[in-house]
Amino acid sequence: MSFETLPPLLAEALSARGYTAPTPVQAAVIQPEAAGRDLIVSAQTGSGKTVAFGVAMAAQLLGEDGRTDRAGAPLAIVIAPTRELALQVSRELIWLYGKTGARIATCVGGMDASKERKALNQGAHIVVGTPGRLRDHLERGALNLAAIRVAVLDEADEMLDMGFREDLEQILDATPEARRTFMFSATMPKPIVALAKRYQKDALRISTVGEDRGHGDIAYQCVTVAPADIENAVVNLLRFHEAPTAMLFCATRDNVRHLHASLIERGFDAVALSGEHSQNERNQALQALRDRRARICVATDVASRGIDLPNLSLVIHVELPRDAETLQHRSGRTGRAGKKGTAVLVVPYPARRRVDGMLRGARINAEWVNVPGPADIRRNDHERLLTALMAVPEEIDDEDRALADRLLLERSPQDIAASLVRMHRAKMPGVEELLDNSGPPPRADRAQRDVSRAGFDDTVWFRMDVGRRLNADPRWLLPLICRRGHVTKAEIGAIKIGPEETMFEIPRALAARFAEALHRTEGEDRSPEGGIRIIPADGPPAPQRSGPRPGPAGRPNRPVLVRPMAPGGYDGPKRGPRPGGPPQRGKFRQG
Repeated sequence: MSFETLPPLLAEALSARGYTAPTPVQAAVIQPEAAGRDLIVSAQTGSGKTVAFGVAMAAQLLGEDGRTDRAGAPLAIVIAPTRELALQVSRELIWLYGKTGARIATCVGGMDASKERKALNQGAHIVVGTPGRLRDHLERGALNLAAIRVAVLDEADEMLDMGFREDLEQILDATPEARRTFMFSATMPKPIVALAKRYQKDALRISTVGEDRGHGDIAYQCVTVAPADIENAVVNLLRFHEAPTAMLFCATRDNVRHLHASLIERGFDAVALSGEHSQNERNQALQALRDRRARICVATDVASRGIDLPNLSLVIHVELPRDAETLQHRSGRTGRAGKKGTAVLVVPYPARRRVDGMLRGARINAEWVNVPGPADIRRNDHERLLTALMAVPEEIDDEDRALADRLLLERSPQDIAASLVRMHRAKMPGVEELLDNSGPPPRADRAQRDVSRAGFDDTVWFRMDVGRRLNADPRWLLPLICRRGHVTKAEIGAIKIGPEETMFEIPRALAARFAEALHRTEGEDRSPEGGIRIIPADGPPAPQRSGPRPGPAGRPNRPVLVRPMAPGGYDGPKRGPRPGGPPQRGKFRQG
């Protein structure tokens, strides 16, 4: 199917923007059976949804000559969950309907409400806005919905998740019953079905999301790290991929602020988006990404909605999404409109099983890989450097040649090439050494060190109130001990993990300093494993016999049953951090 069935002015606008054929969702909404009907549509993020409902509403907006009449009360209303998405939709409709004479008004929070009311009073054919601001204009009498012919709910599931049900109902109740209603939603939970049943009649159900749920253009990877290594892993991932534009997702605005500052300090060109930023700050951040003045965007889920960056090729889930739908929405920022992208989940060791379940629920086949190390990053740097230096400039003027000749008189070609390499490397942020990047999980007995080596012939034992029943693993226990006790991995002796507790040894010469550091840091660690207590032990652990211990009546004990992962990702002690302790900087909560 082509765009030949559309009004000529819309077809011309699409051709001018480089559209040669409709995407699946666009083709579906202009089929004859969709004409004049309500629509409920599931489509992949980046599949051209805005153009789809833009062309679907054309019959209700344009006259026989393919143009709009004089602007008055709006004929169509488009409701979007966030400012960015509403502004993006408005921009798309402006170029799509530009030649028809249609006037489009945008009403979003954070903008000048008086200017929006003035635009509405002057007349508009299409109004695009967020639920809260549209409801405000409606209650103040600035927005008249009596002439609405088409109502569009874009990302309806997200609006319900954000608590906009009452706003949506009040807006739709103010429109004529004879209107067409389009609902675009990535998922179809019960609240969406109920909303469709109430406000739609004989709706045509359209789904262009296949069994892979739109993930065909996104390569998924998962990297497992110690919770204390999350930030270092993010740095190495950014350096390894060197994506033209990357988006990093955090769960809270505090973590967005911290990670953004940390990346800037390391030399990355980054911007931040969260609920604490004004609309002007958000616009400046997005413009910096489009102008290539910044390459990295650190954002919360809500702040990232509606962002469309054509060169976005890498998404990193710094903090895990809360469910499969959030994973899909986040990752859908890349791999848009046929372009390839990569989505990486940074998975703390204790959250591995929860992530496995989430991926199964989303029907995503992800590759589990190690965090890139210095050797991997150096190898990629060499390839990129050679590509950049071997690229021949399109034009070399006489001034450039004269400067090159002067350089050759003073330095050898090898020295000049080495200087170029050094200058190129100097611009790159450093690579981080992870506390643990050993790949597969080590067995507890393998983590135990030889106590007879130097410095471990006289030791003091300490105990932690977490064991195998709570997924204790040396890969995340070691960094925790280092962080809480201010020691290095080399200063920790044997680690013995039991069913309910873990014991480890510290050289006696360091024991007093270690215990003092534990006392100072107690209650300050707000990371997922921060509630674990570490205290001196009465003595070394009792020797254990090899093989399974007999259970009742001489029968071997059954394997320990580990309970499911908690929603937050960490399945450890439930006491949590002590109240009143200040948050520890640089630590990310999961979930």
